[in-house]
Amino acid sequence: MLTAALLALVDLVSTSTTYEAHGPMPRPESARLVWSEEFGERELDRRHWSFETSHNKQGWFNGERQYYSANRSENLRLSNGSLIIEARAEKLSVAAYPDWGGQSYTSARIISKQAWRYGYFEVRAKLPCARGMWPAIWMLPKNMQHWPDDGEIDIMEQVGAEPNIIYATLHSGRYNHTLGTQRGAHRPVPTSCSAFHRYQLDWRPDSITIGIDDEAVLRVVRNATDGKPEWPFDRPFQMILNLAVGGSWAGAKGIDDAAMPQRMEVDYVRVWQAAPRT
Repeated sequence: MLTAALLALVDLVSTSTTYEAHGPMPRPESARLVWSEEFGERELDRRHWSFETSHNKQGWFNGERQYYSANRSENLRLSNGSLIIEARAEKLSVAAYPDWGGQSYTSARIISKQAWRYGYFEVRAKLPCARGMWPAIWMLPKNMQHWPDDGEIDIMEQVGAEPNIIYATLHSGRYNHTLGTQRGAHRPVPTSCSAFHRYQLDWRPDSITIGIDDEAVLRVVRNATDGKPEWPFDRPFQMILNLAVGGSWAGAKGIDDAAMPQRMEVDYVRVWQAAPRT
């Protein structure tokens, strides 16, 4: 739980769909670094990450229009200590890519092999802002059975239809966007596409706070009566990094093919957790 002093600094305004928070978001003093990906190798470390391609043939969710490639340097590569996920306007062929579903755009989506329950997470990234882009830093449970019942943590989403606005959102069976009850907040970040920023998650047994550059954006506190429909955030989750194209939200104002290719650059992913009690 947050200390009384820190709670006093956090100004939380809540409605049925907005859980805005303002105030400092320091990393807990007791937390120690337990996992990090600095992207300093020549290629993506496959011990840490898997490519997610499962819905290429039938098409991805939310009306998204990209094909997610696996181990294709045009869409994902490491350069100068950063991960680059690049969306391109191009068509592939079934002969070369048997799972291609006819999409006119390519990109990449990776998921961590490691899963965590609770901790302080930080991803330093620079985002694209062209129309139709949908970069995301988010988490799903390792043993996902049914969405949204099993939960989703969106640490950062930005859509080209609304450039430079960063969204933080939690989804559960009771609180999700299909019902219009998702627990979310947003914050303008005018330099999100020209500079790196640190996107952060402080996930505790009884609260979740999401922030940018040590400043809280969203905070949701678990109620004593909450069960899985309200709070499925008590099991291990995996980290996902991806750049989607189009969809009902990101493509609301169309897709700017002339602006392609577009990149999401990630400097690092770091995870801290409290030391086990002795």
